Amino acid sequence: MRSDDAEKTLDPGTESDWNTLRELGHRMVDVMLAHLQGRREQPVWQPLPDDSRSALEDSGIPREGEGAAAAYESFLKHVLPYGIGNTHPRFWGWVMGNGTAEGMLAEMLAAGMNPNVGGFDDSATLVEEQVIGWMAELMGMPAGASGLLTTGGTMANLIGLAVGRHARAGFDLRAEGLRDGPLLRVYCSTETHSWLKKAMELMGMGRAGLCAIGVDSGYRMRVDELKQAIAADRAAGSRPVCVVATAGTVNTGATDDLVAIADLCVEEGLWFHVDGAFGAPAYWSQKLRSRVSGIERADSLAFDLHKWAYMPYDIGCVLVRDPEEHMAAFATGASYLTAMERGPAAGGIRFADRGIELSRGFRSLKAWMSLKSLGVDAITAVVDQNVEQAQYLASLIERSQRLELAAEVPLNIVCFRYTDADEAQNREILMRLQESGVAVPSGTVLDGRFAIRVAISNHRSRREDFDLLVGTVEEIGRKVVSS
Repeated sequence: MRSDDAEKTLDPGTESDWNTLRELGHRMVDVMLAHLQGRREQPVWQPLPDDSRSALEDSGIPREGEGAAAAYESFLKHVLPYGIGNTHPRFWGWVMGNGTAEGMLAEMLAAGMNPNVGGFDDSATLVEEQVIGWMAELMGMPAGASGLLTTGGTMANLIGLAVGRHARAGFDLRAEGLRDGPLLRVYCSTETHSWLKKAMELMGMGRAGLCAIGVDSGYRMRVDELKQAIAADRAAGSRPVCVVATAGTVNTGATDDLVAIADLCVEEGLWFHVDGAFGAPAYWSQKLRSRVSGIERADSLAFDLHKWAYMPYDIGCVLVRDPEEHMAAFATGASYLTAMERGPAAGGIRFADRGIELSRGFRSLKAWMSLKSLGVDAITAVVDQNVEQAQYLASLIERSQRLELAAEVPLNIVCFRYTDADEAQNREILMRLQESGVAVPSGTVLDGRFAIRVAISNHRSRREDFDLLVGTVEEIGRKVVSS
């Protein structure tokens, strides 16, 4: 082979090239740690300037590489300053976690190993199994419960619903598919997250198969209406399959009466799925456990570790009480997945039999390292703190002459309005607040009226941040109303 025909690689070519990249990597770690350390002094959010927007939208395909250092400089200039802002202490928009420095470093280690965590006989598989076991124990599920780490709550919930549908459909749905026969019915509250509508459509049951139950004044599913709806569907020839209850609704943080719903599911022979996307970690706390009591009785439970467990995106979890039911919904055979007696494929590819994906990243490492380095008690203490901060914010609003609460505050979400402002003006107040860079709450609609919504799943927030929030909203509100 001629020297000019040398085989290619994407690794650095020489020892000097490796050292140059190593120095750049050290600089990246230093810059990102400094970024997190100084986040409080930066704006929460700021719009992209025209040059950055153009660089990210209009530049052509990079056929020729510019080198790692130049690419990194582009990241520093056009990307890092203009994120959504959820690493900031005063980001309370939607329900987003804000990550940790330890989790950031774990992501680097996971990328360096770069395994396909399909369930081979390797260390990455055992790390995920250990995390799943820890989660099952923390949630009060039985030893040996099955589970899977996912991209987030939507996929975790979809997997739980798919297992429940297979277990309660009354026929071999995997073999026969959806067929002429009784309409399969799934029940939820009117406050359930939109993942469920998408899942029903994707799974072929359609919106016709979804029955939304009304809520009480605290935005909790009405169990009496649920019982009536199940009876009416049976009488009409439909087949009730599953009830989806919520621990921490996305609008107000309300939790359905999980104990009563679990009892009803046992009585009716239905699958009991709990969407605990952000509220489930409250179960880890001795102070808060009673507010989500009944989670431990779920047939399947979905929640996000990147929300109220503060880990970097993305990492969700689904737990299934009965491992055989879990496997029955997904396990399949393929020649290239054949289990061997020894070697990496010894015992089969276990995670491929618990969900849809075969190729999976090493997302369990950030959970494993976060839990080992910080400890569950430290994480739980901040969950408790967020709930205390929500009560503190609620007290500030109640004492204000210009603000009013828009809903109860059962966990860590506070919804409020500027009293003298109409719907359009309250929206304007929120947008000006976000644009100011001081704080980023989000908005929602409760009982047909717009409300500013503060979702406190932030381990960096302090009480002084909520003082600043209330003062700034009052100041902006006065300007909007008087303009």
